[in-house]
Amino acid sequence: MSPRILVVEDEPDIAAIVVDYLRHAGYTVEHQAEGRAALASLITTPPDLTLLDIMLPGMDGLDILRQARRHTQHPIIMLTARVEEVDRLIGLELGADDYICKPFSPREVVARVKAVLRRAAPGAPPLVGVATALVLDEALWQATLHGTPLHLTRREFKLLQVLARQRGRIFSRAQLLDQAYDDTLDVNERAIDSHIKNLRKKLKAASGDDTDWIRSVYGVGFALDPAASN
Repeated sequence: MSPRILVVEDEPDIAAIVVDYLRHAGYTVEHQAEGRAALASLITTPPDLTLLDIMLPGMDGLDILRQARRHTQHPIIMLTARVEEVDRLIGLELGADDYICKPFSPREVVARVKAVLRRAAPGAPPLVGVATALVLDEALWQATLHGTPLHLTRREFKLLQVLARQRGRIFSRAQLLDQAYDDTLDVNERAIDSHIKNLRKKLKAASGDDTDWIRSVYGVGFALDPAASN
């Protein structure tokens, strides 16, 4: 049975395009245009993944996300025209798995849906990259890319470890600081940028090309790109 996707979008033209592309990609797709009805559907019969717009009649998308997370942990990708940092960070803190900003390409939506479903699948390897290209050995504190050692510092390893456990998920700097470091006395949020910069250099050097393994999302944070090794 194909994964069931719920599209919560009140703009008919956008909803029709997204639904059409997802169906052509092989998914079973349902559509809701009103906030309260969407929340009831999420709670009663949670889909495999929800695409949730923020601006909705009846109930705001962030309110839907907040209440939905009390009942279900299925993946939720936010669709939004809001580009303010506070909206993005609030969504991530409430449990959004990813963001897609309008205007967007329907193909991008399908690609993001595939990536989020792949990492949410039962039994998905938590610390191995796509096609086992990226491997992290927690016991030895070692990481390799295509078999090439990355020679990471302890902090770089822990940062990459968090990103690799949920490939494709966008982490804010505060979330990375909280999850990647036991002792944050000598590390602040802006120091994360320096560690990310170093990680990018080492990953690119090991990959031997210009592949950018770590995706930056302006005003939000960073994600390990699940499609980087394709």
